[in-house]
Formats: sequence, structure tokens, C-alpha cells
Amino acid sequence: MKQTKLFTKTIKEAPKDETSLNAQLLMQAGFVDKLMAGVYTFLPLGFRVLEKIENIIREEMNAIDGQEILMPALQPKENWDKTDRWKSMDEILYKFKGANQRDLTLGSTHEEIITPLMSKFINSYKDLPFSAYQFQTKFRNEERAKSGLLRGREFRMKDLYSFHADQDDLDQYYEKAQGAYTKVFQRLGVGDITHLTYATGGAFSKYSHEYQTLAEVGEDTIYLCEKCSVAVNKEIIDEQKACPECGNTDLKEKKSIEVGNIFKLGEKFSKAFGLKYKDQDGSDKNVLMGCYGIGPSRIMGALVEIFHDEKGIIWPEAVAPFRVHLINLADNKTADKIYQELLEAKIETLYDDRDVSAGIKFADADLIGILMRVVISKKTLEKDSVEIKKRSDDEVEMVKMSELICWLNR
Repeated sequence: MKQTKLFTKTIKEAPKDETSLNAQLLMQAGFVDKLMAGVYTFLPLGFRVLEKIENIIREEMNAIDGQEILMPALQPKENWDKTDRWKSMDEILYKFKGANQRDLTLGSTHEEIITPLMSKFINSYKDLPFSAYQFQTKFRNEERAKSGLLRGREFRMKDLYSFHADQDDLDQYYEKAQGAYTKVFQRLGVGDITHLTYATGGAFSKYSHEYQTLAEVGEDTIYLCEKCSVAVNKEIIDEQKACPECGNTDLKEKKSIEVGNIFKLGEKFSKAFGLKYKDQDGSDKNVLMGCYGIGPSRIMGALVEIFHDEKGIIWPEAVAPFRVHLINLADNKTADKIYQELLEAKIETLYDDRDVSAGIKFADADLIGILMRVVISKKTLEKDSVEIKKRSDDEVEMVKMSELICWLNR
């Protein structure tokens, strides 16, 4: 994409009404725009990042046999009455009257929708197991929407639901999902600092699990076991003061951002909606369920909180809006030619062809945070070369124009 065609612009100073660093940098660099507290528009650069995050998640959900669907955001009160959550979740639900004064809500979660949906397809033990997932915009009437993309009132969520005939099968799939989540965070560049974290299972099971990414600005406090690399949240540590995995009591307190969670739902929702299957012996049994959530927009905010410096964002390569930021300081004809060569080689490129100073171009490149900067200047033209600099490095390297594509693809 040519930067002259990009309708968004960078902002010299961070918005004063935004206190969180992730929102400040994302707004300043032209990735998102704030409509109101906890509600953001994803602009072209931001939407590209969000799509890349979601595609990584999608690939790993498909790898564990998840089938992608899309459920409605608009939900009727009667579904929520069956689980008694119309009242118990009153504080976070957006409730309103629809046509004919029907009580409706905007979906904050989708157990109330997918469970009755699957009663149309599950009849026999032969229909199990399977799993279905979606990417959906969720709505929660969050009282403290003050952390940018980390605490939104409208946000993106991937929720996977699995359906099983017995506990052993649910347990096996739960471990499979853990492995898929581990791969997601590794691919996002935060595998080393994201920990499987024990949390209370509530009415569902003894434990559920969160995925917590270490960050100084994190709102959560976890206790990290350095023996087995898992962590425990504050609620668990207050109860048992030890690692549930190995019993270690020497746990390190850390700040973190929750980026995902997984639960064994058991029969809670299948009982509420009468979701049963006929077993091999002819008896009717409740379907067992699991749910597995991960927040793509929240991850985007977390990545900015973790990967940045005083100049701007430093995107991990896997989710950067473009792979290369091509900056022309000298010759339009040569720069245009290199841009076309990059496109033909299928190397995603943001081409700064604007008529502005070198200082502005470099400052914007640092702010936007694309991993690889390729510069064409009078100095490089004299050597029939381009200057390459990684966003995270200070060193520059001269590469012959004829070798650029090979260098980038090495």
C-alpha cells in the first residue's frame, strides 16, 4: 500500500484523554480511533493486525478440529432465563426492548445460544465429540473501561465450545486445547512470557485455567512457579498457598494481563437446555461441554504494552500490518520499481511515497512499528543499494537492490 493512499494519519502527540499506553500508541499511529470509553474503530492498519491475530488463532483451532460458525450478537431474554444468568449477570449485560417489547441483550458470551443450537444436531453418542468456534464482537457494560483495548465494552472474542459423551473425552480435548493455546501464544511472540494459570472452576470444576501474559502494567496478580512454569491466580493462592501442579510454595508474584481462559463446563448448560444424547445402551445422558476463550483485540493491546519503546510500537513479525516499510528519500522511479518488485514477490509492503521530510518519515516508521525498514536515498543509490534496518535494532545494513528480495526471504 502506498502511504499517500492511506486515509489515516499519524498524530504528533498522544491523546490526552487516554491514560493507557496501548490506546495512546495505537491512536497516535493511526491503528484505532476512540468512539467512546471502551469502544474503538479499527482503522486499516489496526484491522490488518487484528486479522493476522485472528488468523493465527483460526489455524490452531482448525488444527484441533474446531468448526467455524458465526452466531448472532442479538439474543433473547428467554435463553438467559433458562440459565438464571439474566439476573446474575445483570451488571454487565446490555438490556433493551425490541419489537413488540421483547426483552433482548447484546451477547457478552454465547453459551445460551450454542447449547440450544446443538440440540438440533446432537441425538446419539455417534454425533460426539465435536467442537465449534466463532470470532464475534462481544458487549459488556464494563464499569471501568479505562485500559484501552485491554478492558473494552465492545471487543473481539474467539470462543470455542466442545461437546462430549463422557468426562475422559472432555479431559482429553481440554488438554488438546491447552496445546493449541500454547502454540497460539508462541506464534504471537509471547510464548515465553505467557503462562497457563490455575483459577477457580466455580460451579463447573475444581479448576479452570487462564492464560496470563507477564506485563508490568497488568491489572492481574499471578504467582509463578518456576519449577513447572505454570502460575496460580490470587484467588487460588489465598486458598492453598501452593502450586497445584507440583506443590511448590516458593512462588514469585508477578503482574500480568489475562489473554485467554478455558473451562470444563460439564453439564451446567446442557441440563438447562435439555441437551442430551442417546448412549449405546439406549439411555439418555447429558452432553458434557467445555469452553475456550481468547481475546484478539485484547491481545493486540497487550502486544503494544509489551513491545514498544520511546519512539513507538515494535510489532512481532507475525502480526505486523506489513512486513516491510519502504521509505523513499531520493528517486521516485527507482522506489516505484522496488515497490512493484516487492508486491510481485508477495512481500507485504507499506510504501512511504509522501512528499514530507526524512525526519517525519523516520518518526512515523518508528511509531507504526513495522519490523523491517527499507530506505532508498541518494547515498544508497550511489551504491546501487538500499539501507535496511530492523525496528528493534540500531544497526543498518546495505543490501544491493538486485539482492533485496532474496535477502528478505532468507
